This record gives sequence, C-alpha cells and structure tokens, in this order.
Amino acid sequence: MKRIAKFHKVSEEQFLEGWKDAFGDTEEAIIKSIYENIKLPKRATAGSAGYDFFSPVDFELRPGETLKMPTGIRAEMDLGWVLKIYPRSGLGFKYRLQLNNTVGIIDSDYFYSDNEGHIFIKITNDSNEGKTVQVAAGTGFAQGIFLEYGITEDDDATAVRNGGLGSTTKK
Repeated sequence: MKRIAKFHKVSEEQFLEGWKDAFGDTEEAIIKSIYENIKLPKRATAGSAGYDFFSPVDFELRPGETLKMPTGIRAEMDLGWVLKIYPRSGLGFKYRLQLNNTVGIIDSDYFYSDNEGHIFIKITNDSNEGKTVQVAAGTGFAQGIFLEYGITEDDDATAVRNGGLGSTTKK
C-alpha cells in the first residue's frame, strides 16, 4: 500500500466559522466542545478501502430531510490523488442516505484553500420506506476512499484553487 495522505483537524477558528455557516448561532463553548471531540477518519480493518468519517454530534434525519455537516477534517494528499466521499454502505442500504452531490470529490489542492480544506458532507435521507436515520456522535456516517488519477498528455492546467464548491470555475 502506498502511504499518500494524512488527515488533520481544521483550526478551531475555521471549525467555528463552518459550524455557524451550517447551523447558525450556537454558543461558542458548545462548538469548542464539539471541536475537541472530533475524531480523525480511520479504517475499521486492514482490508477496508474506506476511511470512516465520524459525526461530531448526534443527528437525526427523517425521510426527505437534509443536513450539511462540517466535519472539522481536512485531507493532505500527494499530487495525483483524490479523496472520494460516499455515505457509509450500511446507511445507504438501510436508509437510502445519499450525498447531495452524489460523490464528494476532494482534490489534493483543496488542502491549501483559505478555508483550510474543511470537508463538509451534505447528506439527505432519501428513504421511500418512511425510515428515520439516527446517528450518534462519534459514529461513522460517511467514508472516504483515496484514488490515484491521471491527466491527458496535452493538459496545460496551471490555475491555483482557492475555495471549495465551484471555486475552479470562477476564474
């Protein structure tokens, strides 16, 4: 196995900003407590491809509800690699939990953005069976898989990223 990446927590200030963006005003002491308990993603077994992303808080999603979760996590990886984010398989199977962008794509240069490469995961309970999903703090709700990618022979991209969703098309 190639060792090509490392997970980090974003700064406390960045997490505070991300949390307020996702959930509005929350007491800073509560946000700081959530931040202190963030767990870095990890694989469950030696044969696992996915790194589990753990929820920083308890949450519940009724059918049709959506949640944008600031994970407090950033991923530093070698050039030529991407981190793809998916819902945990069991949650997708049991509740049709889906990412709103189908698959999250975390590029290697996102780590250096002004927002420190803070990974947000926006999920929807798309259950058509009336099932409510409940996830406890510290429980895996998404998984990330690192994959190597190639580029075309005539590729001439030289732009530098600064931001997340849509930032590469704002040039």
